[in-house]
Amino acid sequence: MRTMGGEQVEEAVASAVALLRTAVDRDWETARAGRLEWSCRYTAEHVAGDLIAYAGQLAGRATDAYVPFEITFDEGTDNAGVLHVIETTCALLAATLRTTPREVRAFHPYPYRSANREGFAAMGIAEVFLHTHDIAEGLGLAYEPPARLCADVLALLFPHVQPGPDPWRTLLWATGRGDLPGRAPVTEWRWRNNLVIPAERLTLQGVTPAAATDLAAGGDGGFEWVGGGPFQGTRDAAGMLLKAYEGGVHRPDWGVFALVRREDGLAVGGMGFHGPPDEDGRVEIGYDLAEAARGHGYATEALRALSAWALARDEVTSVFATTERANVASQAVITRAGFTRVAGDEGQLAYELRG
Repeated sequence: MRTMGGEQVEEAVASAVALLRTAVDRDWETARAGRLEWSCRYTAEHVAGDLIAYAGQLAGRATDAYVPFEITFDEGTDNAGVLHVIETTCALLAATLRTTPREVRAFHPYPYRSANREGFAAMGIAEVFLHTHDIAEGLGLAYEPPARLCADVLALLFPHVQPGPDPWRTLLWATGRGDLPGRAPVTEWRWRNNLVIPAERLTLQGVTPAAATDLAAGGDGGFEWVGGGPFQGTRDAAGMLLKAYEGGVHRPDWGVFALVRREDGLAVGGMGFHGPPDEDGRVEIGYDLAEAARGHGYATEALRALSAWALARDEVTSVFATTERANVASQAVITRAGFTRVAGDEGQLAYELRG
């Protein structure tokens, strides 16, 4: 799949700095940055601060809060010097992204209190793109970042936002910086890093629309899979997630999760919801495992964890799972996870777990 890492952060910063360097002789201190209350100068300093903060979170393996440091500019630093600091902090973040293992997660408050290296890369790029837009608007400059990177940022950080034909305009709208025909103005927003649910031997890692796109097309979705790849059911579920995203009805909390083994970081299967809870508070779970991972209790462990997470939500009253009558192994998984059989016919059996 298309990666989001150091190279992409460098590309984003290079395009932004190239534009802003054409205006270093302007007064950034008194010019207001677009719709922000900040000056263009302060906004540029903020970008540098974000880039180094994200590098610090990953390098310092922060788990509960931001690493307590910040950068300051020497007195007398001019606009060209500010851009030099942005380039330097970009290099530090890019280097950190390249040397941080995929499974490392560090603290970020929104919305699940952690992000992996791909999330921090996407957030860094978003900060660069959006605040360069703010500065450019304040200075009367035209700015158009790479559409491909904008689409990737949307797919990673805005999975709840329906993508549009123009990724940059969609990103501006999603962050309250522009209008889109047929969509109400955005006044409050947060980006959303993927949800990760811990289990004993596994972590259930939310599949983003970016990963789902790759999985549905036959790729690995950015995961390293046991036995060479996911079972077909995981690819089918990714395809349904992608359709929901493209239709603007994807709810990330009720999507698909890759089951990643803690001991080696290998994905062993997929599990997820068939959709959000219905009006009666019922939600249904489906799952599969790669053939090489079967027989170790992974599905039972993951089903317990995901069911418990769902039942802890106020809008959920019960969790359902169905399986083919002939699939005795799946029936055993569901039963061991605490479900009770509630219905059945010639082909399917249904099970329920209530809180």
